[in-house]
Amino acid sequence: MSDAVPAPGSANSMTVDKERRTWIAITCGAGAIGGVATAIPFVSSFAPSERARAAGAPVQVDISALQPGQKLTVEWRGKPVWILRRTPEQVAALATLEPQLADPSSQRTQYPTPEYARNPHRSIKEEFFVGIGICTHLGCSPGDKFTPGPQPSLPDDWAGGFLCACHGSTFDLAGRVFKNKPAPDNLEVPPHMYLSDTVLLIGEDKQA
Repeated sequence: MSDAVPAPGSANSMTVDKERRTWIAITCGAGAIGGVATAIPFVSSFAPSERARAAGAPVQVDISALQPGQKLTVEWRGKPVWILRRTPEQVAALATLEPQLADPSSQRTQYPTPEYARNPHRSIKEEFFVGIGICTHLGCSPGDKFTPGPQPSLPDDWAGGFLCACHGSTFDLAGRVFKNKPAPDNLEVPPHMYLSDTVLLIGEDKQA
């Protein structure tokens, strides 16, 4: 009968086995090629940045599109880093808040502030604040409260800043903590420098 299975060791059996091995090899080869084609872009796209983040490599940020009053968040060493471009009004308000702040001159050493950021605006350039968005109390991430004036959980004379809703700590737009709050220190300012007027380097503050 035509449907009979070739006897093991017969010529027909060897021909069938050879053809089967050939198709299996072709099928596996095609699958392997497809897998490589998929894997290469994934590795090249993600592995370097993962290694860089794990090593704490500096991060370059283009801030050319950041408008006054806007904030950009990037990641460095697994932490959120805020880049806030303050308006002239927001910068001017910083000097009026010092009596309300726990450490207005950034003298505390638990989270040392770079020398170039020990000023009322805590930054290299007045309009740009660069800070790590992690509350110094229990590690929560404060929320933006840029609009001045009375609002829930904030004082009536609120000038704009950040509120950690977990336990009520408040920070001004330079990341300085207000008095009598659970957070013991100002928000940390990471090492940073400007490579140009529009490119910021976070994680390094001197030329290599």
